[in-house]
Amino acid sequence: MTVQILAIDDSRTIRTLVTRALETAGFHVTTAVDGVEGVSKFQDMHADLVITDVNMPNKDGFGVIDDIRQGQTNRGVPILVLTTESGAALKDRARKAGATGWIVKPFDDDALVGVIKRLTGG
Repeated sequence: MTVQILAIDDSRTIRTLVTRALETAGFHVTTAVDGVEGVSKFQDMHADLVITDVNMPNKDGFGVIDDIRQGQTNRGVPILVLTTESGAALKDRARKAGATGWIVKPFDDDALVGVIKRLTGG
């Protein structure tokens, strides 16, 4: 069964790069342009892992994490934060909100795929 990834980022370029890297590795990728769309899509699919940016319009990555962790279904899904931010306070905030991991942009395709495989068994 193909691993389902939801990638949420307001940058079209990042969505394209993530999609290309993950689909090449055999994952199925659904994308969203902001946190509102991402949470809506999450509720309509069974994601095996979520990747979210922090800084986005309408709902930021922390709001995405909160909504998923407080939701009714699939609350334990691994959530990776993929962002240009690298501050310890933000990482700690994400961890406390329920993020599984933190990856700083620009990302290495192989490293991202490796982390996802470890977290999903894919």
